[in-house]
Amino acid sequence: MIYNDDIASKVAEYLLEIQAIKLSPNEMFTWASGKRSPIYCDNRLSLSFPKVRNLIKTSFAKLVKEKYPEADLVVGVATAGIAHGALLADALDLPFAYIRSKAKGHGMQNLIEGQIKAGAKVIVVEDLISTGGSSLKAVDAVREANAEVLSMFAIFTYGFQNAVDNFKNANCSFYTLSDFDHLLKFAVENKLFPKQELDFMAEWKAGA
Repeated sequence: MIYNDDIASKVAEYLLEIQAIKLSPNEMFTWASGKRSPIYCDNRLSLSFPKVRNLIKTSFAKLVKEKYPEADLVVGVATAGIAHGALLADALDLPFAYIRSKAKGHGMQNLIEGQIKAGAKVIVVEDLISTGGSSLKAVDAVREANAEVLSMFAIFTYGFQNAVDNFKNANCSFYTLSDFDHLLKFAVENKLFPKQELDFMAEWKAGA
């Protein structure tokens, strides 16, 4: 679910401006899954641009205060959600922890780094939602620690229906600051690509 239309448009503009999101309808990208796509997203780049980083941080903080004022812990999803989760926790003066993609192979073999107390009310922070698979593994880890996940936050989502279904099946709400539809709308309004290329990207998303 998009938090705020104005924020979604501004985040889309900024992500395109810094090339954290790249659109290439003629030379498709290949994702790690093997899927061919006209869009590639690397939100880690936003950390290098203070105005973008601060917009993300303040928007997440506003969302928490409006929707989940009872939150008492922020948890980031490794690796790209860690920095944004930590920035949010700092803005709200809340504790922070993060979830590894898999348990550490040495020492204490932790999956969770930091402290998640039983009964904690948690906001989980991710950078990108594709199908929701990796994000929901982190949600499961928080729940297995006997904490309550209030919601998952992400900077961007492609808006795939299977992600919506996966979160619904997991009984987990999620909010994103922007999505593919707002990105495409910005590209149309600013004539960043010829109409036929924009139409192709819209058709790709609809069929994905």
